[in-house]
Amino acid sequence: MMTRTGLPLTEVPPPQFVMSAEGHRIATYSWGEDAAPTVLCVHGFASSCRDNWVSTGWVRDLLRAGFRVLGVDQRGHGASDKPHDPRDYTMTALVGDLLTVLDTHMLDRVLYAGYSLGGRVGWQLLVDAPDRVTRGILGGIPDGRPLARLEVEQARAYAVSGMAIADRVTQTYVTLAERVPGNDLLVLIALAEGMRLGDSDPDPARPPQQPVLFATGSEDAILERSKHLAAVTPAGEFAEIPGRHHFNAPGSRVFRDTGVEFLTRE
Repeated sequence: MMTRTGLPLTEVPPPQFVMSAEGHRIATYSWGEDAAPTVLCVHGFASSCRDNWVSTGWVRDLLRAGFRVLGVDQRGHGASDKPHDPRDYTMTALVGDLLTVLDTHMLDRVLYAGYSLGGRVGWQLLVDAPDRVTRGILGGIPDGRPLARLEVEQARAYAVSGMAIADRVTQTYVTLAERVPGNDLLVLIALAEGMRLGDSDPDPARPPQQPVLFATGSEDAILERSKHLAAVTPAGEFAEIPGRHHFNAPGSRVFRDTGVEFLTRE
């Protein structure tokens, strides 16, 4: 199967850039017919649209289900600009980028699919702009402040001087960051610092009101807390992704099938 651009579904078209409020270029990617319902896909920390949504089969399956897909490289990732100032990575800035993407692409309302950091940003988008998103998938959504478990100073010492990382969780994040070509570890450390500015925790007292599918791997440490967020969301439901941990859940066929079915509901 080919896209309307003639590209196979495993390929990523050239990015179309939109400009953030601060002047940062945000890379976007579009597949499918313009008239089809659009799913806005937003990746996790140290990932990209290609890594999270194309290589895992999500774009392919969404197109086969009749959707248009609009993918984003969040600032600091992929082909988007990568500022080094933590103040460029607040939750307000990341949500603002998505609203700018929707406005630039002239989309009044979309469906949403986000994973990890993209799930957390999606929660806030659904809460702050309820008229723009009709229903959403929040996969692997952090139970608190995103990247709070990352030891910033250890990660920075490794990036600058190669000093060994003692904290196991931080080492996992760094390994993840180094896995994706083009990632700048110091930029991603700045993102982790930026997430600690302002109020970045999801507020269970102010959940999204739209239908939301929460999905987290059975081996993910945040499983029970993700279930709690689903329970406090009025139209929330939860799907456990069997045999998957936080970093390999996006490639699960069960996750894809469940997510596509959820998005096709009226």
